[in-house]
Amino acid sequence: MTKKLLPLLLLSALSAAAHAATPPNTLVVAQGLDDIVSLDPAEANELSSIQTVPSLYQRLVQPDRNNPEKIVPILAESWQADPAAKTLTIKLKPDAKFASGNPLRPEDVIFSYTRAVTLNKSPAFILNVLGWQPDNIASQLKKVDDHTLTLHWTADVSPAVALNILSTPIASIVDEKQVAPNAKNNDFGNDWLKMHSAGSGAYKMRVYQPHQAIVLEANASSPTGAPKIKSIIIKNVPDPASRRLLIQQGDADVARDLGADQIAALQDKPGVKVLSIPSAEQNYLVFNTANSANPLLNNPAFWEAARWLVDYDGITKNLLKGQYFIHQSFLPAGLPGALETNPFTFDPQKAKAILDKAGIKDAHFTLDVENKPPFITIAQSLQASFAQGGVKVDLLPAAGSQVYARVRAKQHQAAIRLWIRTTLMPTPMPAPLPGTMVNPAPWPGSTAGRSLS
Repeated sequence: MTKKLLPLLLLSALSAAAHAATPPNTLVVAQGLDDIVSLDPAEANELSSIQTVPSLYQRLVQPDRNNPEKIVPILAESWQADPAAKTLTIKLKPDAKFASGNPLRPEDVIFSYTRAVTLNKSPAFILNVLGWQPDNIASQLKKVDDHTLTLHWTADVSPAVALNILSTPIASIVDEKQVAPNAKNNDFGNDWLKMHSAGSGAYKMRVYQPHQAIVLEANASSPTGAPKIKSIIIKNVPDPASRRLLIQQGDADVARDLGADQIAALQDKPGVKVLSIPSAEQNYLVFNTANSANPLLNNPAFWEAARWLVDYDGITKNLLKGQYFIHQSFLPAGLPGALETNPFTFDPQKAKAILDKAGIKDAHFTLDVENKPPFITIAQSLQASFAQGGVKVDLLPAAGSQVYARVRAKQHQAAIRLWIRTTLMPTPMPAPLPGTMVNPAPWPGSTAGRSLS
């Protein structure tokens, strides 16, 4: 029970004595950025983009940093809920401004939610939980006065659930006056916001060079106060060993997602502090049941066999060395409704028996995977363990953005993906996902995540 949650980010922060090599008043972060598809909050849905967006944008309400189950006002000054009418009346902070200097208006909130739902990008399903759709969103949002608006929803959810949904990154508020002039072909400024920012967060975008670096500059007028650090440079360093070297040399202040070997090498280094951060991250194996090129993926017997072909202990203990743990449930450990039991183990003989009974022969599939730890490590383990059950797995390693694109276009046969719960409320968010799930049970042949599903 002591391993309820394991690290999402393994950070190595240098002490003041080692900061000499990095610029003053600047935080230099080394991590992988190859998964980023967009930094538009209406589209951002990858790990690196979700890590960046909250520095650039704010929501009406957000989870409390020290108690994530508690929702606190950020751009909202207050709200009044009417459960029977399914409405929230939001009063905005009257002095809140965007980084551009433009004041926050009800029109900005309406524009932000309308564009997020209408664009219907990857994270739109979160707002769809409220019943918001492109054909009805205009009727759900109403300006009351210069600092007040009313939000209505059609789904049978409580105001508490609605507030939790509005605390997620896709509900970030953008500056309409800055974004609208940059719109092209009815894209609500989506193409422009992939590379620029128009928010009220602690930072604003100075430069973004895809697959190279993100440079953030302090927003002194942020409604929550000016940040203490003037600028942040996030470098794309795909190789964890190179990140470790940058930390040791003093060329970076923080390194994200260091592997077990890198952590062990830094553990006792003078001037280096290793932080282990709890997370609800889960990595899982997903089969595309709609892939007509491989009908095997739509066979429940194959799903059942797959559960017994994952070397759960080998991955968590030997390969990932305790950085992840086994959790065979859809909801992350520690959240309401999460199952605590792990009924599946590595048993290739049992898997073979299931396949034989179903008459499945020459089983095979391709596996899309990000070409970086821990994903490629997990994939190589799966390739070996599935082979012991007579199933051939061909790996298709690629950059994170390419894997995301293939999976979202449903061009994959199978993939190892990452999922982080966007709220702590037990909302029905998994509902839009079944097209690529392997069966109705939680993440059926799932493998490792920070919990290893």
